[in-house]
Amino acid sequence: MKTVCIALIGLTSYAVPAGAELSAAEANRLKAAATTLHELRAAPDNGISDDLFKKAECVAVLPGVKKAAFLVGGEYGKGVVSCRTGKGWSAPAFMEMEKGSAGLQIGGNETDLVLLVMNRTGMDKLLGDKVTLGGDLTVAAGPVGRNATAATDARMTAQILAYSRSKGVFAGIDLSGGSLRPDKDANASAYGKAVTAREVLNGQKGTAPPAAASFLRALGAAPTSTAGKK
Repeated sequence: MKTVCIALIGLTSYAVPAGAELSAAEANRLKAAATTLHELRAAPDNGISDDLFKKAECVAVLPGVKKAAFLVGGEYGKGVVSCRTGKGWSAPAFMEMEKGSAGLQIGGNETDLVLLVMNRTGMDKLLGDKVTLGGDLTVAAGPVGRNATAATDARMTAQILAYSRSKGVFAGIDLSGGSLRPDKDANASAYGKAVTAREVLNGQKGTAPPAAASFLRALGAAPTSTAGKK
């Protein structure tokens, strides 16, 4: 009996996910990212192009970036990113965006950012430990409009198209000089310390936490225009 009990305890321990429960801040980050993405995709006239969104290999969302945090230097924004896999969208990995140069200053008190990673080369670079926007990854302000296309050469060849929303104004934004890296503490909470962001975004390891459900729905759902509605 003692041997059986020990075996059962061992199996139970093995079945427990390696990651601990998400903190309230991490769950709120996923919720805010879902809201931001849903609203920007659903904007009737100045949302993200459906065609460009469908072509994106990965989508990163950084909600509520504060300008003041940029001005004092260091880390200034946090968000989440998901990439397409053979089975749909990957579980989201938590990301951090850091100050890069004066060109990163963003107007308004808070700014929501959405980054579309447009090709496999960009995706592969994104899965590294740290990438510089405008250096390791070419980045351009995304064209605005539900039917917009990447009209200029810069936009057609850019690995990332960047969008921002501040005080209700939605526009493309140039983030050259900034950098992205995995938020290791948040990812460890969600998936365990042994799982890397690359493995999560490639769909190799990691099961999306329940708090990520609304974000994954926002990625997969077709945008619904509110044009003409009162």
